[in-house]
Amino acid sequence: MVNMTLALPAELHNVMHQHTEIKWSEIARRALWEHAKKLEMMEKIVAKSKLTEKDAETIGNKIKVGLHKRYYA
Repeated sequence: MVNMTLALPAELHNVMHQHTEIKWSEIARRALWEHAKKLEMMEKIVAKSKLTEKDAETIGNKIKVGLHKRYYA
């Protein structure tokens, strides 16, 4: 297994230090696995897509504009 070093905000470190009964490395490992699984799923979906990067950017911008109008207008 490979070791990894993380930089944490002092406030988070203080909370973690108060709860030494928790295996923080296991929590981090699970969170990283979950994120990696989501990335793999997205890569499979994107691999089948016929949209170009420009198409995706255009759609994304339209969604952002629509959400902004919906929630901030």
